[in-house]
Order: sequence, then structure tokens, then C-alpha cells
Amino acid sequence: MHPKRGSLLPLLFILSFAVIFLYSYHYHSSLHFSYSENPNPNLNPNPKPQRFTFTIKLLTFDRIDSLRRCLRSLVAADYGGDRVSLHVFVDHFRAVDPANESALLDRKLEESRRILDLVDGFSWPHGEKLVHYRTANVGLQAQWLEAWWPRSDDDFAFVVEDDLELSPLYYKFLKELILKYYYDRSNYSPFIYGASLQRPRFVAGKHGNKLWLDGETRLFLYQMVGTWGQLLFPRPWKEFRLWYDIRKAKGIKPILHGMVTTGWYKKMGERIWTPWFIKFVHAGGYYNIYTNFLHERALSISYRDAGVNYGKTAGPDSRLLDKKSLDFDLWELQPLKSLKWYDFCFREVHLGRIVRRYDELEYVLRSFKEQKTIILLSFYRTVQRIARNLICHLERVGLQNFILISDDSKFLSDLAQRGYPVIDANLLIGSIGTDKSDGFEHSDMNLMKEIWVKANVIKKFLELGYNLWVLDWNIIPISNSLLELPDPSYDFFAAKNVGLMYMKSSPTSLKVWVADFISNVAAVGKSLIGSNSVSLEHKNFVYFATKALEDKAVYHGTAKTGRTLELLYLSSVIMVLYGQQVTLINKMPVRWHSMGKFFLHHLRIIHMEDNWNDEWKKDQKAKWEEDSENEQVDWVDYSFQVMNILEQKRQEQNNGNRPNGVFSTTAYKNVVDTCIEKLQVSLTKANIKNRVKVLKEKFGIVYDIFKGYSGIS
Repeated sequence: MHPKRGSLLPLLFILSFAVIFLYSYHYHSSLHFSYSENPNPNLNPNPKPQRFTFTIKLLTFDRIDSLRRCLRSLVAADYGGDRVSLHVFVDHFRAVDPANESALLDRKLEESRRILDLVDGFSWPHGEKLVHYRTANVGLQAQWLEAWWPRSDDDFAFVVEDDLELSPLYYKFLKELILKYYYDRSNYSPFIYGASLQRPRFVAGKHGNKLWLDGETRLFLYQMVGTWGQLLFPRPWKEFRLWYDIRKAKGIKPILHGMVTTGWYKKMGERIWTPWFIKFVHAGGYYNIYTNFLHERALSISYRDAGVNYGKTAGPDSRLLDKKSLDFDLWELQPLKSLKWYDFCFREVHLGRIVRRYDELEYVLRSFKEQKTIILLSFYRTVQRIARNLICHLERVGLQNFILISDDSKFLSDLAQRGYPVIDANLLIGSIGTDKSDGFEHSDMNLMKEIWVKANVIKKFLELGYNLWVLDWNIIPISNSLLELPDPSYDFFAAKNVGLMYMKSSPTSLKVWVADFISNVAAVGKSLIGSNSVSLEHKNFVYFATKALEDKAVYHGTAKTGRTLELLYLSSVIMVLYGQQVTLINKMPVRWHSMGKFFLHHLRIIHMEDNWNDEWKKDQKAKWEEDSENEQVDWVDYSFQVMNILEQKRQEQNNGNRPNGVFSTTAYKNVVDTCIEKLQVSLTKANIKNRVKVLKEKFGIVYDIFKGYSGIS
């Protein structure tokens, strides 16, 4: 293939290389791998290549009729005079005992000879033909993984298994797709790993949406790999192979919770390769181009012949698209920005929602469409692995109306690429007006900058008509109860000791949350940050904002509600269960809901950035409440015992590795029995049974989170 070259090609190449070099570090940092092989995934490697190579990798085993059909379709395709290589990988038959199965052995040897004769005698006029006959059976995983190592960034592989039939139009379509979405800079994304020609039918997420597309959609992006005719781009494939080598060598399994493919792996093990690639795609935030030609048509169809994946032949999955059935413009490829992107659960993903300037907040908030209550989730000082699992947990409980804020620009860029809306506090702070700042935006204290950014972001939310929950610590709801307000008449709701706050966009809140008040919040923070009167756990934005509101407000009265809100507090891995008390504060008037009594349940699950505060720990007193049907047990000192015992038992069960399962009922009962003995508490069998139940329900949630719905290793 020889695309036309401009006369300025040498100069353009030099300039492109310079740009690649200058920007390489910035963009590769968004991919969270332990090496940096990719010089710059933001720019395509060669905007006007002299040529690119296209090689068909045909994988076959023992289905000679299927192979013959596949070869016929490949050779009959229209290659437009381009040079295309064909590499055939013939897997060896499985070992047979010659002493006891001599007849079977002879039959297998004869099948292999027939397949080799077919391939050797097959004429391939379009380019090089190469045959690789293995000396032993390696299975599909090795067949795929060892079929290709890209020679350059302009080397492409099209992998087909032998039970496929290809349309005569397939190559011309893939060529146009490569030129459009790989070599056209305006339509290039480093997060596209290739294109599948099979008809999209499968949603990998267990609780995903039905795969539905409107009739106007011809192309879209979907994370799932398609093994029935998959075009692979060179850079992502190299990155996958290196990623695979590291994890394979360390004995890490490609487990991705919530995925159907994890069940495949548990059943078939290393015989299949797709769970590995799916885990890589998830980790790197990659996507695959798919077609949608309607009427069950595709450029590649699988006959689903009996073999590794099918016990018996199932027949063709689709109808082959050819010139006769072509009733639309196949060569009209939409701009990349017009295509829709979908994750493994076939949920639409909106990429690039990153706020770097104050005036960009409105654009990102509008993407929430009809949702008027947003969760502002703070990821300051949060371990990335934990942050990813917390995001997955939010989605699992049905909370998707959240926006993430942090000062870690690299991490936020990666999250934005995955479709999550984010606020980059480091860049945002420079665009906030400074009339009332008192220089806080230039403070050397990171916490002061954090206070200033969050307070101004909240002001913008309220001005744009959005209600807001602020989760300031590593707190995560275990249900979607945050969408149900305790009392819609309240303008503010706060649990300052655990970093939780709600603000309603109302005439009253808009009068309160103004520039002068923001300065007051910052001033409170400045006065308390260096104070010994406030413990480390309380030095957070919500605490300072609550104090500023309390200073501004007038005490009016108290009331009680019977509602209970359950949260997990995961800074040092603490579970929080608290009952509500209402304090009504009236000025202007402001309706104010302040959380009073709450119970902290300590449980160490994993080594994190925890700061245990001895003084805070001493202030808590172990208190046992009467067991009842709706028991809320106040375990504090008791829970420190639980924490240590559970950690010990976790290490016994998992050899010190990250938790990969919950405890058995017996293990939980042992924990309770041990704590009863140490604390010398007298409990009935019913009491003990109830405490075991609470341990399993509440602590089990923490384990589920750290097992990793996101599957991060």
C-alpha cells in the first residue's frame, strides 16, 4: 500500500518526532502500568506512512473442511493489488498413548498430514505465505499470543480462526478503517486497540445492558474483543504482551469480578486467552471498533464448528455482507468524535469530561442531563487502587451521578479516559477569581488549596442549580440511599466527623454560600490546621465548612428522625454506622441537619495510608447495646480486637495476600468467641448468633470491595 506523500514529508516527520518526544511522558503516565514503553499514545506514530504491512494470521487445528472454506474466502477477497501476507499456524494434535490408542494416533497423524497438504498446496497470489506447524499441542492461548510480535508501529495483524468465512469486501473496509482511525491525526485515539468484523452480540458484564443500537449507527467502540475476525493495532498488542508476561510470571490470574469471562477462565483455565486480554483492556481503558450493518449482517461470520469453544457445530452466527446485499455506503466512516463508546457492560461512556478551568464546570455538569443531585467524591490522599474499587462499588450500588476531585492530574487523566467526570484541582485553582481569596490559592499548605478549590466548586454547583453531596473522606455508601434526602426541606445536612455534607441549591443556600462565606471557611481551616484542639481525622473540608456554618448560624432547636444511613469509612478502613439526630439552625433562615451520634467500627483489611490517632482511640469507650432485631452495635475498643483477629485469620486463609474471599461462618464465630473471651463479656447463644450475622454482613462488604469489582491486581 502506498498512500500519497506530501513534498514536506521529511520536515513533517522531524516535527512529528519532536512533538512525540516532548509530550511522551505526559500522556503515557495516564496508563497505570509499571513500565513506559509507549513514547506517546496521544499522537499517531506516523501521520503519512510510506507503507504499512498487513498480515493475516490464520489459526487452525484439526478442522480441515472449515480451514478449506476459510482459505477460499480469504483468497477471493478484493485486495486492490496490495501486498498482503498469509501466515498459517497449525496446532499439533494432543498427545496420544501409542501403546493403548494406536488406531487413534494413526488417525490423528493422517489428519495432520491432510491439513499440511492442503495448506502447502494452497496458492496465495497476494503476497508471502508462511506455514508454522507446531511440534506439540499448545491450545488457543498460545496460538493467539505467539502468532504476532509487531515489527513496527506500521505493522498490522488480522487474526482469524479456521471456522470463519470472510466477505470479499473485508480487506478494503479494514484498509479504509486503518487510514481513518490510525493514520488520520484528527480521528486517532491511543486507546483504540483494533477492530472486530464480527456482528456484536455479546455483553461481557454479568449485569450489563442489552446490546442495542439504533439503525443509524454503523460504527461504534466497545471494550470487548472480537475473536471472529479481529484486526490488531501494533502498540496496544505489544503493551498487552508485556503486561501479560509480568502477570503470568508472578502467578496473577486474569480474574475480573462481574464478568462472564471470569467463569470461562475458571472452567477452562489457560486453554483460552480472552480473559487475559479482557483484563488488560479493562486495566488500560482500551476500546475496539465494531460494525453494525443491521439485518444480522457482518463482514466476518463464524460457523461455530465443533471444537474448543463448541461441543457440536452450531452453524453461522450471521449473514455475510457482500456487494449484492450492500444497501448503504460501506466506505463512509464517521469522524471519531461522532462515534459512541461503550464499556464491558454496554453502558455508554462519555470520554474527556475533565474540568481544568472554573468555567468548564458547567459543560461537565450538563452531561448529567436530568440529574440534579450530584455526588462530589474527594480523592485527595487516596490510594489509586482503593479509589478504583470505590468507583466500581458506587456503580454497583446504582450511584453514577458522581464527579471526582483530586490534585493528582495523572490519575484524573486516566479516569477521564475511562468516562468518569473529574475536576483537576491543580489546574482549576488558577482560574478561580481571587478577590476574596486572601492569597489562599497561593498557599504552600495543600490542605488550604484543597479547601479553597472545593468551596468554590460548591458555589458553582449551587449557582447552576445542582444539589450536592460532598464525600470528603474515603467514605462510600453501601446503597443508593444518598439519592433519598432525609428531609427535602433542609438546605444543609452534615456529618462533620465523618466528612459527609449535603447542600441544596435554593435561594437560601445561594445567599449563604457566597465569596465572603468561602473566605470564612478558609479562615476556619487556617486557624484549625495547626491547632492541637482538633484531631487529625477532623481536619477536612467538611469539618471546616460545618464549623463556618455553625459560627454563622443561630441555634434553634433539635428533633429526631428514625431513619438510618449506612456508610463505609475507609480511610484507615473503618466501618461507620450511625443513627440520625437533627439539629435545626435558623438564620436567614437556614435549615440545617447535623449528625450527632455515630458508631465507628474499626477493622484493618489492607495496608493503606492509615493514620491511627491514639487520642481519638482512647476517647471511645466500649459499649454493648442490647441485641435486638434492629441492633446497631457500638463496637469501638471491641472492634480493635476484631480488627487484629480478622487480619490474622485473613493472612492464614490467603497466605498474607490481598483478600480474595470472605470468611466462613465458622471463622466469624471464632472471631466473636475470641473477642468475648478477651473482653470478658457474657452473651447468650442468640446474642452470639446475631453478632456473627452482623460481622458477615458488614465486614463482608468491606472484603467484597477489596476483592475488587474493578479487578485491579
